[in-house]
Amino acid sequence: MSKTSAFDPSNQRLNAIVNGRVQGVGFRFFVLQRAVALGLTGWVRNLSGGTAVEVLAEGDVAALQELLVALHEGPDAAYVRDVKYHFSPATGEFRDFDIRYR
Repeated sequence: MSKTSAFDPSNQRLNAIVNGRVQGVGFRFFVLQRAVALGLTGWVRNLSGGTAVEVLAEGDVAALQELLVALHEGPDAAYVRDVKYHFSPATGEFRDFDIRYR
């Protein structure tokens, strides 16, 4: 779904937990579209409890920051209460970006 590229040691990893009305409103598909458009790799999934989504994305720092802004906004039907996140070095383990169901 996104470009496949060699591991770049300057890339970063974003791990984010998005809380609010983010399940059942197209949030994962929204994240998938944004991440693919930004050339990021990783995944998005719902967390148990019904009120949170986890995002793990790797790529260029500027692209990750754009994704982070999008996570705070979400699609029209969503309500984002807060986003907890941190950055770390990328591992290069992903080839594309997808939705995980578990």
